[in-house]
Amino acid sequence: MWRAYVACWQPASVPPRAARFARSVVELAEPPTRTRANALLWAASRVAAYAVPLGLEPVPEVLLHPSVIERFAASAPGRSGSARRTLRTNLRFLARRVVPALAPADAALPRERAKAPYSPAETGGYLALADAQPTVPRRMRAAGLVCLGAGAGLTGADLRGVRGSDVACRSGGVVVDVRGARPRAVPVLSRYHDILLASAEFARSGLVTGGTSAVRKNITTPLIRSLAGGAGLPRLEAGRLRATWLAGCGRPGWPAAGDLAGRLRPAAGPGHVHARGRDHLLPAARRPARRPRPGR
Repeated sequence: MWRAYVACWQPASVPPRAARFARSVVELAEPPTRTRANALLWAASRVAAYAVPLGLEPVPEVLLHPSVIERFAASAPGRSGSARRTLRTNLRFLARRVVPALAPADAALPRERAKAPYSPAETGGYLALADAQPTVPRRMRAAGLVCLGAGAGLTGADLRGVRGSDVACRSGGVVVDVRGARPRAVPVLSRYHDILLASAEFARSGLVTGGTSAVRKNITTPLIRSLAGGAGLPRLEAGRLRATWLAGCGRPGWPAAGDLAGRLRPAAGPGHVHARGRDHLLPAARRPARRPRPGR
């Protein structure tokens, strides 16, 4: 299957000579899958597009030489540090398969620093911002995003795919049943229990952070863009929310989220009343019926 894909591979983003070189070396490398073949074709074509204009001959002994790979990885124009590391890894794989006599030596490439966690005041500010939204869906989605990130450390597909039915009380705490490639049960930090349970109860079988597809991309930007207010807060990032969760796991003395931002409250309007507990966060149609008090 991958052989037919490699034979007809011809991207418009690289010159024909670079594409021919990529096809030839990937065929010699014999990747196990089409996905792996595509990654190797991408790396080989980019190094050829970089080296051929410099006067280097597009043959494996030249373009897959350690010095060429290192020079390309260190100065690949327009590529991030992680992209250059990936390119170098794939080119070294091709070199070991196609020209095994060449043994690339390691060289340090820059790595990104870990994301800084949000401070307790900033986390409380985001919860207060969610609390201040004019509609219930906006409040629930924003609060769910903050609680799943800072309370359970979820990012990426794990965060996007959480449904309200995946959040449950268990063994005296709250857990999130994460599905997808790495299914697992993630405990939630206690300071986020009430708010996350309210968001999950509102979402029910739907996605906690909104939308209709669990494979949608970039939920943070549209969700934050739809929020009203919060001009004094830094940009909300899923990576920093996870870092906040990691910091919170090591700092049991941090103040609870409820102490920082108060309970989420509904916008004043028809069908909403202020009451204690999580039921007051839901529209009137979803609240359980109140039991009459004895003697009334």
